[in-house]
Amino acid sequence: MKIRSPFSFALLSMLLIFYTEAKTIDPYKVLGVDKNASQREIQKAFHKLSLQYHPDKNKSKGAQEKFAEINNAYDILSDEQKRKKYDMYGDEKGAPGFDAGHPGDHGGYTYFTSGGPGQSGFTSGPGGWQHMGGQGSSQAFSFSFGGPGGSRSSDSRGGPSSFGFDLDDIFSGFFRGSMKDQFGGFSGSSRSQYQSRSSPKSVRAINSEVFRKEITDQGMTWLLLSYTPSLQGKQYYESVIEEVASLLQGAIKVGSINCETESSFCKDLGMHPGRAPRLFVYSYKGSEKGSLEEYKADLIAKNVKTFCQDHLPRFSKRISLNHFDLSSSKVEKYPRVILLSTKKDTPVIWRVLSSLYHKRFIFYDAEVHDVSDPTVKKLGVDAFPAIIGWLSNGEKHILKSGISVKDLNSAIKDLSMLLDSFEKKNKKVASSQTSKKQTDSTERQLPLLTVSNFDALCGDKTPVCIIGAFQSPRAREKLESLLSKVRRILSPDNRFVNW
Repeated sequence: MKIRSPFSFALLSMLLIFYTEAKTIDPYKVLGVDKNASQREIQKAFHKLSLQYHPDKNKSKGAQEKFAEINNAYDILSDEQKRKKYDMYGDEKGAPGFDAGHPGDHGGYTYFTSGGPGQSGFTSGPGGWQHMGGQGSSQAFSFSFGGPGGSRSSDSRGGPSSFGFDLDDIFSGFFRGSMKDQFGGFSGSSRSQYQSRSSPKSVRAINSEVFRKEITDQGMTWLLLSYTPSLQGKQYYESVIEEVASLLQGAIKVGSINCETESSFCKDLGMHPGRAPRLFVYSYKGSEKGSLEEYKADLIAKNVKTFCQDHLPRFSKRISLNHFDLSSSKVEKYPRVILLSTKKDTPVIWRVLSSLYHKRFIFYDAEVHDVSDPTVKKLGVDAFPAIIGWLSNGEKHILKSGISVKDLNSAIKDLSMLLDSFEKKNKKVASSQTSKKQTDSTERQLPLLTVSNFDALCGDKTPVCIIGAFQSPRAREKLESLLSKVRRILSPDNRFVNW
């Protein structure tokens, strides 16, 4: 295809602009991390810089462009495949022979631009230029000027382009499609077309059914993001959620709700987003039933973590050992467990467990500091933290003392196994108790003395007739228990009756 002079001039002018602006932008340098940086280091650097240059916070000149660079750098380095391709070819698209040079060769130029929070892109359509908002997405325009090791791309006829790159790759970046799509002209690759970002793997997609079956009143605290695909900033919200989830792993779960596909569900819950995504905690802080609490402060991982911790359940009763019934005679419907620790407030681990095992155990916790304390010694504890349990029959057990915690998640798993085991033991005890009660009840069933049966029960043929009187059902139970014991001692020929 022969390009006319005016068009050629315009195209060359455009390329000169690109060449001027498209200085090599190394994503590692943008985030200020080493090439061997871990995902954790990359994520921390991204959060710090995103907060510093976020357009809502930073109004200085160039902040928007810097924020776009940060988002694009994170987009590449947070994705292992893109990162690998960048390290190999100098571009996350990873097309050897098109992008400049071999691994480590920077003869070509790569320019990153973003549609992240506070950024905008443009697209053309039948009505002319239209503005469109970004959504944490990124577009990368990559082209080679024949750097070392680089090769030229082909034009629409399969031969090399005189400019050393595919015209479609440039125009698709502007028009979100190939030139053929927009003008019926060129054909070729459209590698720079917009690609939507998929949700991070650790942020689970939640719909109404999952919410009903796995979240509602299940005892676990959830951090939930509500969004629509057209909103800006989703990527940043999700990165914060991921960091909070890693910090509180085991204590909370995280998920995101697409309120475009779950519109009525979001409206019913009152969590439909407006101009930006919204964050909620599904919490049991206020009552035994879960409810949604919105996070409205600055989007900083540390602050979100604190908010989540504040909204963890408080089903464990904080008590003083001096006023706690430590006797084994107390019988409860559920087994009791108490945590002894040096903490001034109920530890996060215990709050999580008290929610997961709510209505299966009765939870207590107390602040203690000295194992020589008489009350502590009475319990038989020699190291803190310690967990003591009482079966439903009042029998005491030291479940664990001198507990060491590696991390929150493993601690919750280990202690859950401990509670599961104690619950099984309690079920066996409860089962044997039920059998014993039934036997005792049969033995204690003494006849009720009336005028009509007096001669039959206490007549001349009965050597001794012991009669007990009662005025209430509770008194009758005690009386029957006493008379049954006496009957086992004395001759079975003697009569025992209630009156």
